[in-house]
Amino acid sequence: ANVTVHNIMIVPSLLLSALYYYTRAASVGVCYGMSANNLPPPSTVVGMLRDNGFNSVRLYAPDSDALAALAGTGIGVIVGAPNYVLPEMASSASAASAWVRANIAAHPDVSFRYITVGNEVAGSDTQYLVPAMENMHGALAAAGLGDAVKVTTAISQATIAVHVPPSAGEFADESKPFLLPVLQFLERTGAPLLANLYPYFVYTYKAAGDMDVSFMLFTAAGTVVQDGEYGYQNMFDASVDAVHAAVERLGVSGVDVVVSETGWPSAGGEEASVENARTYNQNLVSHVGKGTPRRPWKVETYVFSMFNENLKEAGVEQNWGLFYPSTDRVYPITF
Repeated sequence: ANVTVHNIMIVPSLLLSALYYYTRAASVGVCYGMSANNLPPPSTVVGMLRDNGFNSVRLYAPDSDALAALAGTGIGVIVGAPNYVLPEMASSASAASAWVRANIAAHPDVSFRYITVGNEVAGSDTQYLVPAMENMHGALAAAGLGDAVKVTTAISQATIAVHVPPSAGEFADESKPFLLPVLQFLERTGAPLLANLYPYFVYTYKAAGDMDVSFMLFTAAGTVVQDGEYGYQNMFDASVDAVHAAVERLGVSGVDVVVSETGWPSAGGEEASVENARTYNQNLVSHVGKGTPRRPWKVETYVFSMFNENLKEAGVEQNWGLFYPSTDRVYPITF
């Protein structure tokens, strides 16, 4: 009888804990960069992901310890094929197959979502993008993973020439020749385009002209950019819709946009402060579920980055983290 009572008592507590976890699932994913020599072990980091409700994470390379720690968690994973593997991947289908075997098929309990073939690939290396993506796509299909894992790439904000008004969004002339075949591949395979979008850099580089920082931080009092019937109160929405417009301007339709990096630095440069970083990221978390004026549904978004990374270039580059390597928060935030 005691056992029965005990079991009856356990069930509601399990349900409550499951509900608690479900209700606090983060509205954003996070980028787990590793350009540092003082980070906690991946098993600790994955514990932090779960404790904070993150149900998606981006890795820039197929780190075997991180993938082992992510196995069985249900956390969705974006994994990168780093830029340096692209030439071989583009020229050899067998190299792509070997990469998929070693890094994807070898981790059957990891919930892979996308493989990013390169990150912010530029210059002459862009010639490798589509051949490498084609070979990767073929290797996944041959491994029986073609439906589950999509192949894409992550573009730099520097590929975008026009941010505002969003309806005039356009890629830079030097980017169009390599982006068109990339986008045609994504359209054909049903994969999204990943874009690294930083209102911080739009502000510091004056990429959209001289705009107030409140437009970047989601703190503008009202509409700042009126674009036909659509009013924009923040640069994040404007940039997302500008990328969609730029894609459509190249004659491609039906390709979704995932924001694969965004964030705000807490130190090291102009308007880089703990307060601004907290304001941007907390407002981002609260906002992404609403979507943009033109697309009022959730924007899949990844905050850069999990940690401050001490092997990055000095200045703002070392100060994008939500957490210190000690695992302490850089500022209070709810995901």
